[in-house]
Amino acid sequence: MSNLFSNNVSNVEISGIRKFFNKVSKVEGAISLTLGQPDFPVPKNIKKAMINAINENKTEYTANAGIVELRNEISNFLRSMDINYLADEITVTVGGSEALLCIFGAFLNAGDKVLVPTPAYPAYESCVKIFGAEVVNYNLNKDFSINFDSIIKLIDDENPKLLVMSHPSNPTGAILSRIERDKLFEILKERNIYIISDEMYSALCYEEYYSLAQIDELRNRIILVGGFSKMFSMTGLRVGYVCASKHITDNILKVHQYNVSCATSISQWGALEGLISCRDDVSNMKVEFEKRKEYVYKRLRQMGMDTTLPRGAFYIFPSIEKFSMTSEEFCTRLLNEGLVAVVPGSAFGTGGEGFIRISYSYSSEVLKEGLDRMEKWIAML
Repeated sequence: MSNLFSNNVSNVEISGIRKFFNKVSKVEGAISLTLGQPDFPVPKNIKKAMINAINENKTEYTANAGIVELRNEISNFLRSMDINYLADEITVTVGGSEALLCIFGAFLNAGDKVLVPTPAYPAYESCVKIFGAEVVNYNLNKDFSINFDSIIKLIDDENPKLLVMSHPSNPTGAILSRIERDKLFEILKERNIYIISDEMYSALCYEEYYSLAQIDELRNRIILVGGFSKMFSMTGLRVGYVCASKHITDNILKVHQYNVSCATSISQWGALEGLISCRDDVSNMKVEFEKRKEYVYKRLRQMGMDTTLPRGAFYIFPSIEKFSMTSEEFCTRLLNEGLVAVVPGSAFGTGGEGFIRISYSYSSEVLKEGLDRMEKWIAML
């Protein structure tokens, strides 16, 4: 009898992020610093808009691509960052995760190759494998900036169909500098490869924001992913989007259509109101996240940990190589002995081994207690 389940799916691992989050409930008194879940409530105007949508019976199917009002407002929002997509080049998705799955579904045939950074958000590799394609990892520099030599060599040697970029990065907090953006353009303009630019954390960039999608000459080969989970602290409401030239979007829309039909109607109306009236809420959250970033970075340095300062998102990725443990062993012991859950770097690919990811999306009080426990545990090693 043949295998009951797809070999492609059987070869995909459960997320290492969720694996350690799920362990917390089994360890009495443990604190979790694992998830990218902002501790702020959804802005009140978004809540009101969703309640109004229910009361006004806006609960039917929307257009597959999403309500045109939201797509127009996403277009306006992106234009403020020098990124130009029309409403009919935007598809509203069930979070950024569904956007990624639809992109890979639209592009990949069995055996195609995809360049994926390491370390990186684990969904990239898993989605590629689900469609029977091959992951080719490109390494980052020690400070998590782009290793251009690695990208050039792999594009020329492996002939990949897609290149995945992610800025600001989960798990490292790295952003794309202007110099990196412009150097990437020089590399990519002469090479036949499509680029997925995952910019889910673009609203949480602590320095000037740059994107490959700002370069018009690459426009027909860029697929931009964004969303509102982190921006408006509405993770469970599941609204993301994907932008690309019309000939690309039309094919992504086919996968989206047969996958989910459309994103949740009331969540779309909420996201629309967020873009219209909740920018101050986003700015206030960003200020608080930046304070937490500085605090966590300072505490980790005081513990003697080799740590690169994040410049976006709400994650920090310190090295644990000095402790002579795998990241899995370090995190397991920290949870069981120190009562703090963080995520092993190995959850983010081979390039993540030797690191741990700490989320500073938690309150200042939780961060202080978690880092106090971690410092005490490290002192006992």
